Amino acid sequence: MAGKDGKPKRENAIQRFFRETIGELRKVHWPTWPEARRLTIIVIIVLVIMAFFLWMVDEIAVKLLVLAIGA
Repeated sequence: MAGKDGKPKRENAIQRFFRETIGELRKVHWPTWPEARRLTIIVIIVLVIMAFFLWMVDEIAVKLLVLAIGA
């Protein structure tokens, strides 16, 4: 791009950021609704499993700590 005087026009950093962001978003593979639903269900299942696992680790740690302290 050239300005009125023939020199290359310097692009504003904010304009460049938005132009590049839009360009990258066009490259994204957006999931279909069935894919999004399936992936959401997988995330929720993993979340529940991890919550249960961390709860069990916490319970065991509390019992070991009570046993060690003798309270």
